[in-house]
Amino acid sequence: MAKYAFFLGCIAPLRYPGVEKSTRVVCEKLGIELVDIQDANCCPAPGVIKAFSKATWLAAAARNLALAEKMGLPIVTICNGCYGSLFEAAHELNNNKEELAEVNKVLKEIGMEYKGTTQVFHFAEVLYKEVGVEKIKAAISNPLSYKVATFYGCHFLKPSSIKNLDDPEEPHILDDLVEATGAQSMPRKQKMLCCGAGGGLKAAFGDVAKEFTKTNLENITASGAEYIIDVCPFCHLQFDTVQGDLGYSIPVLHLSQLYGIAMGMSEADLGLSTHVVPVKL
Repeated sequence: MAKYAFFLGCIAPLRYPGVEKSTRVVCEKLGIELVDIQDANCCPAPGVIKAFSKATWLAAAARNLALAEKMGLPIVTICNGCYGSLFEAAHELNNNKEELAEVNKVLKEIGMEYKGTTQVFHFAEVLYKEVGVEKIKAAISNPLSYKVATFYGCHFLKPSSIKNLDDPEEPHILDDLVEATGAQSMPRKQKMLCCGAGGGLKAAFGDVAKEFTKTNLENITASGAEYIIDVCPFCHLQFDTVQGDLGYSIPVLHLSQLYGIAMGMSEADLGLSTHVVPVKL
């Protein structure tokens, strides 16, 4: 059984606990063991902290990497932002001894050290590469006929030069994972457009962020999709909470929740009551 240190991030456990629950259930069914990282801190958010102080960003991320390293496990996360922050920090520190030494000067003050060995993976990446589409299909007990819009987000595939997961402009990983449930991924314009929330835009310029979201919703509606399937709780939050202001009501599901539905989980365990946009199964 594959075993990972589970990095939850901030939004899923605080705003969408069903995403956490469905991830745990789905991973167990697919032979993936998730071990909680005790006392983890924020990833921290790459578009905000890193922009102000790279040293602070690296030190905070390195603390999480060190906790997983002590467990002897690679990290898996269900959030694009967390994945982007931790993956990029690990890439820098695992390949740059000078930066690693500087970070360890900071960690030493709190009695910690990072040796530069932790690997970081996204939940969807593990499903696609470790589990495989065929094994996922075999675990589906409730095949779905949904028409969906897959939403990759910004930090899942990029920077593509170091992640090398898929074609960053015309990807297929998430589409393949979604269609393993029987659902149909609908083609649309501007598929890789940002949700609008990233990089502090949502907090500083909320109206501008909504314009990005509105364009996405227009394209999703034109595609004929009935659901939005994301792999990031922050994208999830943006689509779920601002649609009412924009006159839309397309249900939003994290990939783990879609799998949970296809594997027979209840609405309560899926946490659908916490969604602003109602989800009708």
